[in-house]
Amino acid sequence: MCPACITTATLMFAGVTSAGGLAALVVKKIRPRRSQAKESEMKTDTLPTKTDPHRVASREEWIAARVQLLEKEKELTRQRDAVNAERRELPWVKLEEPYVFDTQDGKATLADLFDGRSQLIVYHFMFGPGWQEGCPSCSFLADHVDGALVHLAARDVSFVAVSRAPLAQIQPFQRRMGWRFKWVSSDGSDFNYDFHVSSTPDERANGRMHYNYREVEFEGEELHGTSVFYKDAGGAIHGTVQIPSGHQGERRDRRSPGEGRARHPGSHLRQGDYLNRSGRGCRTQPMVKASPASSRPFGARSSQL
Repeated sequence: MCPACITTATLMFAGVTSAGGLAALVVKKIRPRRSQAKESEMKTDTLPTKTDPHRVASREEWIAARVQLLEKEKELTRQRDAVNAERRELPWVKLEEPYVFDTQDGKATLADLFDGRSQLIVYHFMFGPGWQEGCPSCSFLADHVDGALVHLAARDVSFVAVSRAPLAQIQPFQRRMGWRFKWVSSDGSDFNYDFHVSSTPDERANGRMHYNYREVEFEGEELHGTSVFYKDAGGAIHGTVQIPSGHQGERRDRRSPGEGRARHPGSHLRQGDYLNRSGRGCRTQPMVKASPASSRPFGARSSQL
């Protein structure tokens, strides 16, 4: 399981919106929907077995070691709070492009997705045209969204997942997974390309792409991230921040779409025996202002940090 997705599941809301007081999400217990017999047939990887005996200490020694570690944890918390505060103070970028999405209720603009609220969280869900299923790591995160929606709404925040797959692909998969959050398709628009979560044909052909602010080796047809937007009283929409990458420079499995790969020990078991059809890993990445060399209205097809 992608550690960035696990981290994003708990930090994506509290650190990037004015609802900064939302320090914890309401996390729903994963409910497998397959039969027990089917579950027993599933092939799953297990964590490596530790062969060396773990150190055993007295209660007093454990307390001393735990208190020492607690100080480091507290410092990490303070650093994270400080970074979150800096992130919220980043300058905003006004969006000029009139993006339009396919929804279950028909066409909708980005402004419509705010659903009457001033803030919007967009999760870029890795699900490309022609894929049979969505990314397992994105799916793990998605399993924890529905329970948080009421708390986000109470803090003037809407949530929507966006994928480049057509709505006809998204809806059956969403029903299968039992998710209720809004999920729309950006198929036919430049939204995914402008926010650098889908590679262009030229990037795929050249084997190089932009991700997290720099050009890197080709990562995959689809990548993921979390964009946050604010709509002012006049209706202008501003891009604020995105969660930064949690996988800095890690090598990825670059198998082609449809080619199976072994599940990571933390894979999303709820989905049973399906494989990541993209054959790609997941990373979060921030938004950036348009660079002079970019012809896009927003961002620079961000590369990895």
